[in-house]
Amino acid sequence: MHRARGLVTVGLVGAVLTVASSAHAEDISGTIVRTLILSENSRLVGNVTCTVTGAPCIAFGAPGLELRLNGFFITGQADPTQACSGTSVANEVGISTNGQNDVEVKGPGVVQQFRADGVLVLGTVGGRIERITATTNCLSGIRVIETSSHIRVESNVSVRNGAPGGACGGI
Repeated sequence: MHRARGLVTVGLVGAVLTVASSAHAEDISGTIVRTLILSENSRLVGNVTCTVTGAPCIAFGAPGLELRLNGFFITGQADPTQACSGTSVANEVGISTNGQNDVEVKGPGVVQQFRADGVLVLGTVGGRIERITATTNCLSGIRVIETSSHIRVESNVSVRNGAPGGACGGI
């Protein structure tokens, strides 16, 4: 009888540990060299430098997730003074919703120097982009593609986005 009670106690402790570990967010900082696909709520814990070419730096990989920038920067490969000087690189965005629904990108934080859009909301129903500063991106600072709906874009700042002679820029 005593042995059975011990096994039950161990089982309950294991269940509590499993629940606790799933509640933690993925911590992100440093250099990202290939697209980081988010599969759980995530947060920046330091500045991010992105060297991914021709693809998003960070992309949502499941619905219902949140990315918190926590006051940090996500920086791409565009020219820091002129964005792209007229040359953009398709799909090279800072953050992509990647067709996932009910996702959120929350600032404060800065998404800058991407050779396409800073934040791209693509094929997403339900979501929020708030308190982001998007600057010096080759296309738009924040772009919501017409395949998306019910997206709240609020309290953002967009400065110096778009290529010379290009149609993009701003939000």
